[in-house]
Formats: sequence, structure tokens, C-alpha cells
Amino acid sequence: MITPDTRIRIARPSRNLVAAERFYVEGLGLDVLWRTTERVSGEHDLVMVGLPGGSWHFELTHDPERPLEPTPTVDDLFVLYLGVAVDDALVDRLVAAGGTRAVAHNPYWDEYGVTIADPDGYRLVLCSRSWSA
Repeated sequence: MITPDTRIRIARPSRNLVAAERFYVEGLGLDVLWRTTERVSGEHDLVMVGLPGGSWHFELTHDPERPLEPTPTVDDLFVLYLGVAVDDALVDRLVAAGGTRAVAHNPYWDEYGVTIADPDGYRLVLCSRSWSA
């Protein structure tokens, strides 16, 4: 049964796990929760990033034997509701860590936040609004 405490894993393919990790760890400030440590034929290389004790994390994967090209659209968003103005230093850190500032497909996100594409083109939105169910 799904509850408010259900754990969530979002898995995404990556062209380059080192670049993706740099964006989410050095740029956004997440932690590496787990990673593969050796190449095993038939298995994906991966790194999991998130916050210790959090109810969600990203699993960034790369299959060197059968690589997938990430295919994000302009509406594939990972939105963080910060509840405060977006810190320019955070945006600068994300760009320095391989992100690219982007104009949002939905102007709502430009009005209330900042959109940054990660190295694979997936979009992170830092929203200044609060959200609650």
C-alpha cells in the first residue's frame, strides 16, 4: 500500500556518471548514498544521490554494454519547493558543476524560480514557493 512514508527512487540514465554526480553532489548539495564499485558484465554502473534519511533519491545509471541516450523533454522536471528566494550562490554552484540555466517551457517556473538543466539535459527547478498537500 502507498502511504505518505513510501520511499521513492527516481532512476535516470546518464551519459556520464561522473558529470551527473558532480552536478547533484557538488552543485545541489546531495550526498552519494551508494554506488557500484566495480564493473560487472551485464549490470549497470550506478550512483545513488539524495539526502541521508530522506524518503527519495536519484539512481543515476549507465550501461556501458548497451548505453541509453537520455531523452529528457522540457517538461521532465525535478522541482524543489524551497519556500524562500532562490540563492544566487546555489545557482552559480550548479552552473559551475556542469548545469546550464534554461528558460522554462511553462512560464510559471520562471516566475517562481530558476530552471537548470543537468549535464544529461534533465531539468531541475528551484522554486521559491512553498508547497503542501
